[in-house]
Amino acid sequence: MEEAMRMAQRAYDAGEIPVGAVVVAGDRIIARAWNQTEQMKDVTAHAEILAITAASDYFAGKYLSDCTLYVTLEPCIMCAGALYWSQMKRVVYGASDEKRGFSQLEKSVLHPKTRLTTGVMAEESKALLQKFFRGLRT
Repeated sequence: MEEAMRMAQRAYDAGEIPVGAVVVAGDRIIARAWNQTEQMKDVTAHAEILAITAASDYFAGKYLSDCTLYVTLEPCIMCAGALYWSQMKRVVYGASDEKRGFSQLEKSVLHPKTRLTTGVMAEESKALLQKFFRGLRT
């Protein structure tokens, strides 16, 4: 999660909403990403989507059933759908997203075999997000 936070800081430094993600296979980081929706002018360029794409390229395959995604903010519904289709083994996220997070749905949209861990480095992630949005308002 520390590396995901470093990726979130890169997003922050680039003027993007500070969300970072990494994909781990075994004990090795195989993909890193941060939000790039502004830079790429692409509403789908969320950290999770970019990390899933990079991990799929690494394996030259679409299934990530032996991988863990670490992301600093709870994935949105779009990203949860991508996690479902990639069959990600485990998802670990930091801060909850009460407005747009997938947990707001009545039924989980993650793959049934996906294990979920929440709240890891949540305070650090939330603080960076708050700092970013405070900066936009001033």
